[in-house]
Amino acid sequence: MINYYKYPDKETWGTLVSRPCIDSSDLKKSVKKIMRKVKKDGDRALLKFAKLFDGVKLSTIEVTESEITEAANFISTDLKEAILLAKSNIECFHRSQIEQSRIVETMPGVSCWRKSIGIEKVGLYIPGGSAPLFSTVLMLAIPATLAGCREIILCTPSGKKGKIHPAILYAASICGITKVYKAGGAQAIAAMTYGTDTIPNVFKIFGPGNQYVTEAKKLASQKGVAIDMPAGPSEVLVIADESAIPEFVAADLLSQAEHGPDSQVILVTNNMETAIKTEHALNHQLKKLPRKSIAEKTLSNSRFIITKDIEEAINFSNCYAPEHLILATINPEKLAEKITNAGSVFLGNFSPESAGDYASGTNHTLPTAGYAAMYSGVSVDSFVKKITFQQLTKEGLKGIGNAIMTMAEAEGLEGHKNAVAIRLK
Repeated sequence: MINYYKYPDKETWGTLVSRPCIDSSDLKKSVKKIMRKVKKDGDRALLKFAKLFDGVKLSTIEVTESEITEAANFISTDLKEAILLAKSNIECFHRSQIEQSRIVETMPGVSCWRKSIGIEKVGLYIPGGSAPLFSTVLMLAIPATLAGCREIILCTPSGKKGKIHPAILYAASICGITKVYKAGGAQAIAAMTYGTDTIPNVFKIFGPGNQYVTEAKKLASQKGVAIDMPAGPSEVLVIADESAIPEFVAADLLSQAEHGPDSQVILVTNNMETAIKTEHALNHQLKKLPRKSIAEKTLSNSRFIITKDIEEAINFSNCYAPEHLILATINPEKLAEKITNAGSVFLGNFSPESAGDYASGTNHTLPTAGYAAMYSGVSVDSFVKKITFQQLTKEGLKGIGNAIMTMAEAEGLEGHKNAVAIRLK
């Protein structure tokens, strides 16, 4: 089941860091067709696609206020308390990201500063289906609210009975999200891109999803709507040495393997015994997983890589740029300083990836497919635009004026030069 690679040459790393390939030619055609249909027919198209893809006949797309209020009655007290604890931690961590404006005097009489302004209209996409991700509501709604976004809408598919999972509605309600719509898949992304009679268009779309959602987000970005990041199937890479606990490592690998058959899990270790014991633990735990069949398909894309030392393991990880990285090693804090490419890093044997997925406080909406080399995960910054300001006094303009005029003249832009010269006369 597990594919082992012992001491691979660097020349082969390009192949080893590749993700499972999906033929997307038909996918692109299908998504473009859906996007065009929603743009043309709006709500009628959404109702049609809900019946076609979700097997549900909806009479209305917008979730009523009573549906949101009543959702709390359908989830257990334990789950409510867990969601509230997660909300508190996520809020605490993300609140620390809010930047205060600071005026910098670059030279006497020349003042510059930057201000963060919440993006006015944002759309949050929450996957439903076999695993309704109510935790993602917290991960997106909390920073959006802290950023000061004026209009926050949420789209998520309904179940067969036309109802949205109550935990999703409960999470939305405690975050102050009141505009919730029964729309899933590529058609939801299209609705937030173009707008319909019911669903308003937005300036930026956030949230994970399947390959159809991901492709729709890419197309939305070509239509003038920003997206959080290109994101694909979930993934984890674990760096483990002789101090790692194989049962823990196996559990972390399976926690990602159960996401979907196109996910990927990687173990990189300098200790063959650790790899073998992890495989044994993985096979034992796999038998007990309700989503065993999904995890088994994922494991066919998995890799156990044996390196000559931990330094090489770190280098391989930086080349792979994982969404989630776990350092199950001696002195993980020291190794963490060498990490340059990763979405979110988990240090030590008692920092499971699940903690970041739910309740530690960090965000779980992260770059995948190697995009961690150039993208960050979602944060308060993702929901703001930053505007710069400057103010010059008369004396400040005198001090900087000659430099501006000299540079403008050298670029052949006399109008720029004159804008300063006329003030200095």
